[in-house]
Amino acid sequence: MYTAVTQVRVRYGETDQMGFLYYGAYALYYETGRAEAIRALGFSYRQLEEQGVIMPVVELQSRYLRPALYDDLVTVKTTLREMPSGSKIRFHSELYNEAGALLNAGVTTLVFLDASSRRKVAVPAILLEKLAPYFAS
Repeated sequence: MYTAVTQVRVRYGETDQMGFLYYGAYALYYETGRAEAIRALGFSYRQLEEQGVIMPVVELQSRYLRPALYDDLVTVKTTLREMPSGSKIRFHSELYNEAGALLNAGVTTLVFLDASSRRKVAVPAILLEKLAPYFAS
């Protein structure tokens, strides 16, 4: 299992009239967590794209448990519970407030596509190589 943690402060423009983080913004926080999780492995989304691989989202699930509020520092915990295989990768996201309370949990499924043909491709070897130590048992 691989886990990475990053933090995001709720900006005013991301809130609704009640001062709550707008429900649609949670997907952006998931994306921030995914990008930083990949960066923590030693490479980036940009490098994958430069290799001709893109990763569109094909499924998103989200559970809203309590609101994040304007100016809260939110901890985004991003976990790969299983080694990606075939052409899919599934990220589990949990968002916590500064008190450690779980605010939101979600799962985002992406597929690897060849940028030119838009056809599915296998998980890039570099990603499998970087993740292998976390799934060695």
